[in-house]
Amino acid sequence: MNLKSKLKKIGPCRWELPKNAKPGMKVPALLFLSEKLLKQVEEGAVEQVANIAFLPGIYKNSIALPDMHYGYGFPIGGVAALDYEEGGLSPGGIGFDINCGVRLLRTNLVENDIRPKLSNILESIFRNVPSGVGRSGKIRLSTSQLKNEVLEVGAEWAVENGYGNERDLKYLEEGGCMKEANADAVSERALIRGSPQLGTLGAGNHFLEIQYVEKIYLPEVAKIFGIDRENQVCVMIHTGSRGFGHQVCTDYLRILENAFRGKIGKLPDRELVYAPAGTKECDNYFEAMCCAVNFAFCNRQMITHWVRESIAKLLGLKEEEAGLEVVYGVAHNVGKVEEHKIDGEKKKVYMHRKGATRAFGPGSPDIPEDYKDVGQPVLVPGSMGTASYVLIGTEQAKNLTFSSVCHGAGRLMSRHKALRLFRGEKVKQMLKEKRILVRSASWKVIAEEAPGVYKDVDEVVRVCQEAGIAKIVAKLRPMGVIKG
Repeated sequence: MNLKSKLKKIGPCRWELPKNAKPGMKVPALLFLSEKLLKQVEEGAVEQVANIAFLPGIYKNSIALPDMHYGYGFPIGGVAALDYEEGGLSPGGIGFDINCGVRLLRTNLVENDIRPKLSNILESIFRNVPSGVGRSGKIRLSTSQLKNEVLEVGAEWAVENGYGNERDLKYLEEGGCMKEANADAVSERALIRGSPQLGTLGAGNHFLEIQYVEKIYLPEVAKIFGIDRENQVCVMIHTGSRGFGHQVCTDYLRILENAFRGKIGKLPDRELVYAPAGTKECDNYFEAMCCAVNFAFCNRQMITHWVRESIAKLLGLKEEEAGLEVVYGVAHNVGKVEEHKIDGEKKKVYMHRKGATRAFGPGSPDIPEDYKDVGQPVLVPGSMGTASYVLIGTEQAKNLTFSSVCHGAGRLMSRHKALRLFRGEKVKQMLKEKRILVRSASWKVIAEEAPGVYKDVDEVVRVCQEAGIAKIVAKLRPMGVIKG
């Protein structure tokens, strides 16, 4: 079934797949793509967007953002709102790396303050923030500590234990904690996997970057975010819930597949298995997912603390002199209970954002008070050799995407293919020639994450702006990159 050929252009960088394109679709699919990005999208990813439209209680559209590519159940870049009473929660619409997300720190420093000591700073952070597959953290909590102290409070646990300050929490999505978390909904296996990994970067596409501001597009907005000049140094942290979140997802996929075999048979793809609203399985999965969200918020908080220590020490500054303050922290892979106006009525929904960023506009009660006039920062990382962006959501995003925007550049190829095409040593040298230093746990991960593996992030954010779902605030360039 060639669904790409059935897409109809309905606006700037907007494409619709009519609900009759695949029998069984309850709503049309809405894709945000340029002609260039459309050519790069796999047919299988378009079919996944169509498949989402089969889910019960889905409102308006199944949605795919410009970084879309093939994933488990949902494509990465997939968004769906399912009715709170008639719909449910699909783990495939949230992902295995629950609350994989990004945090941005601004500083009082400029590029020339950092360049002379950049290599030493990267080495110090690399020692302080354990990176790589399965790595254990600097602290090791018991499973009971993780369960009883961390999972239901999130980043606040880190702050209370000396990893950061109260101001940090103010600038995190959900304040760094989803209150619906219930650690009793989490398996012993998840606790065992998670307890040694708190405070670790991990591997794959996770990274820590020292960046500088290349260009500011909306100076008045950027200033409110603390980004007030070009060449200003920022730090971006991208990681998630590690093995803990992966295990939570794995556990509940198994539970749901056993409990709802009949419903799976009515779906076009078994990977869309869902927990129907109102069932104990739905409540338990949501509570366990919130625990993984909180694990990730806490994880990034601890990493933030060690980044501050490393940079201040290497530059001989007090942390407050360096000014390493949180601009904002967003979640990418997450399910939320939200209210949205749909056909003139407020509806309570289970909001699925997989490889997608919440982008609440001006006036939202769910963003920091001093950002209310302009809206929530949206953080969109690129690849190791390309730009990252700060965006803000728009009123149109509220109507078109349930206030959702892309989460990154989006992969063009699998890790397996990347290893055939790229050599880590050559990628590192190429980046060095561009004045970008890389510190990594292995050559393999550098090859897997080569800039050529990803879509053009400039094009991805351009599409968001042209489609009216985001505005570009600032463009950041990497100076130094740490990969797991």
